[in-house]
Amino acid sequence: MSPAVCPDRFSHEALFYAGSRDFAQRTAAFVHGGLAAEEPVLVMVTADKIDLLRAELGPDADRVQFEDMGEAGRNPGRIISAWADFAEDHLAQGRRLRGVGEPIWAGRSDDELVECQHHESLLNHAFGHADGFRLLCPYDTTGLPRDVIKEARHSHPLILDGDSIRACAEYRENGVGLRRDPLPPPHGPSEEMGFQGTSLSKVRRFVSSRAEDAGLGSDRVNDLVIAVNEATTNSVRYGGGNGVVRLWRDDGAVVCEVRDRGRIDQPLVGRQRPKPGSPGGHGLWMANQLCDLVQLRTRRSGTVVRMHMRLAAAA
Repeated sequence: MSPAVCPDRFSHEALFYAGSRDFAQRTAAFVHGGLAAEEPVLVMVTADKIDLLRAELGPDADRVQFEDMGEAGRNPGRIISAWADFAEDHLAQGRRLRGVGEPIWAGRSDDELVECQHHESLLNHAFGHADGFRLLCPYDTTGLPRDVIKEARHSHPLILDGDSIRACAEYRENGVGLRRDPLPPPHGPSEEMGFQGTSLSKVRRFVSSRAEDAGLGSDRVNDLVIAVNEATTNSVRYGGGNGVVRLWRDDGAVVCEVRDRGRIDQPLVGRQRPKPGSPGGHGLWMANQLCDLVQLRTRRSGTVVRMHMRLAAAA
């Protein structure tokens, strides 16, 4: 490992593997290396990959912390917060640590894939200060489209190849910001209402009624109402005092969108757990914890927050 390529700093590495067996062997080698150095290791991959890796690691699997990415990272907006929770205490003690995170797999929806790719680009910004943290992101070259593999090369400065790490020539070391590309329109009919500070209770009733009519379970309706209330409250406080909420059923989910005239300039807003006493960021962080997917876009014309809640049949 060349210090010029992988200094003793945050190391964001891509691993391009071919199929399940290759995944298990090469990821296990990375994990074994961390365990041999007495480094804490967290693995966040889907449940089937956890089973494969446990079998490959044997007794050493008991020394590894596992999280099902299908749950912990169902919404890609939660993943950075999960890594931060794992890393914070260890880094404060001056310990090196390792993580394996596979947020992208063949079963991801198109909307989830876009947010996962944005998440990967934000990791370098989120953990640039985290000296001693190696984070490995596996990509299945046999199950993912070529354009997804190509995009992974743009967001990972390093590639793990066997025991060596090399710089990725295709990495784009550009400034990181919020996505500004427009979101696709609803596939079906939608309903909307305008709101201001005095009408947030009407918004809550509107969302609750329409989400129930669309088939969302009562607990999930409550979660969606809370998330939308946080987003509309932000619109009133920071987005010009008013906005528009729109709701529809789309592709096995209930989707609710909040639009206002405000602009956001914090790339990690909603993805990092707000520190106690911090003045902002709580609403979008809560929305990410409650919803199955949150899409955030900010442009000159304003900001859009789109929240997805899966219906039971689609869970």
